[in-house]
Amino acid sequence: MVTNDKTTFDITQRVFYEVAKLAWNGELEEKKENLPEEMIPGPHAQYRCCIYREREIIRERVRMARGMCPGTKDTTNIVQVIPAACDDCPLSSYTVTDNCHGCLGHACYNSCRFGAISFSHDGNKNRAHIDPAKCKECGMCSRACPYGAIVDLVRPCKKACPVGAITMDPESGLCQIDESKCIQCGHCIHACPFGAIGAKTFIVDVINMIRAGEKVYAMIAPAVEGQYGKDITVDSWRAALKKAGFADLLEVGLGGDLTAAAEADEWAEAMEAGEGKTTSCCPAFVNMIHKHFPELNDKISTTVSPMCAVSRMIKEKEPDAITVFIGPCQAKKSEILDTSISGNADYVLTFDEAFQMLQGKGIDLEPVEEFTQQASVFGKRFGNSAGVAGAVLQCMKEQGVDTSNLKVKVANGAAECKTALTLMKMGRLPEKFMEGMACEGGCVQGPSRQRSLQELTKDRDAMIGRADKREVHENLKMQDAEHVRMHRGEEV
Repeated sequence: MVTNDKTTFDITQRVFYEVAKLAWNGELEEKKENLPEEMIPGPHAQYRCCIYREREIIRERVRMARGMCPGTKDTTNIVQVIPAACDDCPLSSYTVTDNCHGCLGHACYNSCRFGAISFSHDGNKNRAHIDPAKCKECGMCSRACPYGAIVDLVRPCKKACPVGAITMDPESGLCQIDESKCIQCGHCIHACPFGAIGAKTFIVDVINMIRAGEKVYAMIAPAVEGQYGKDITVDSWRAALKKAGFADLLEVGLGGDLTAAAEADEWAEAMEAGEGKTTSCCPAFVNMIHKHFPELNDKISTTVSPMCAVSRMIKEKEPDAITVFIGPCQAKKSEILDTSISGNADYVLTFDEAFQMLQGKGIDLEPVEEFTQQASVFGKRFGNSAGVAGAVLQCMKEQGVDTSNLKVKVANGAAECKTALTLMKMGRLPEKFMEGMACEGGCVQGPSRQRSLQELTKDRDAMIGRADKREVHENLKMQDAEHVRMHRGEEV
């Protein structure tokens, strides 16, 4: 996992493992309360002020691993703050550093219009202090200080949020997520160096379905190739998941082919009408439009995501099947909670969650010689920035549509998405069509990525290079997938 919160990440993974192990053995309800003491035996704290706080954090993480909110509140938001882990960041963004000379000019004091700055004797000199309750974070004091002694220390979680959904409680200093703004991209989770933000999981639900004898199908994201090195392939995952009790595994790259073909029809129709469209496969991007640019809702393609497409394909053949998406994305969990989309995946697991679920049953991912291709190269590339647009344009080309005048804005990352949507809202975006992905680099760099883009590219290119050059519509015919219903609102 590529992350700057290695210690808290390791703790989270152990929680996933311990919860999964108990769930596989049918002992979770009986023994879940013992996990905090078993993981933090004491008598001395390892990371926090005391073992009691460490145990409370484990207790809250166990709740989240069971699909529940930490603490006593109950909301549908996937991304959640862990209160016991959050309180070590400064309340105010603007902080006085040791560069403060306690000068006589008091430029900082004179520039503040809110009375937030005062002075107190500290050693041999007067030091400036900022009252976080009064500070409006205008930055005037920082700009006025001749020594550059006041700096803007934006909390990492707040800095990582692309839509301003994170604020701080002025009294407790705890991080708060405004769920009316949150697009559930998960960028804040690994940005927090104290592990104070996490996501609810469906690990226990999936294990319980398998133990109950349900026919559970896994669907693996196109982003998987290259994440675990050159030897761990889709077939490696298929073998491991079948050992765990899954009925089978399908490539969501096939869903990429389905989505590209359906979206190509929409784009061709819109192009003829002189209108524009955005892609619809990135749930964080779609959430951004719904919550921050509702005027553009009608621009979103009505085509369902590749995840939903493969789930519908499975359920058309086996109506009672349970479908589980495995990928790098936290926002996919919010997509399956949208009850207006029928036939979608029943559960979503990130790569980390699925891996620890397997580990809890004593199953490893191992190299497998077999190579199974269920998707075209275009569907496999759906996980890369510009991959969706490339696949849609390929489908239009296969259908004989002239795309020489069709210009597509590829918005790579949430910041670019926000800028492009702002321009589209104002009617100033040069391109009429837009691919939006909330993660820079595309899905391959989602919150649950295992390697950096630089590390995985060589292996990913080599693995995808093994696939033949079949076209998108050719592959859909080969996979008997041409008749899957591909639009939101359609019943399955």
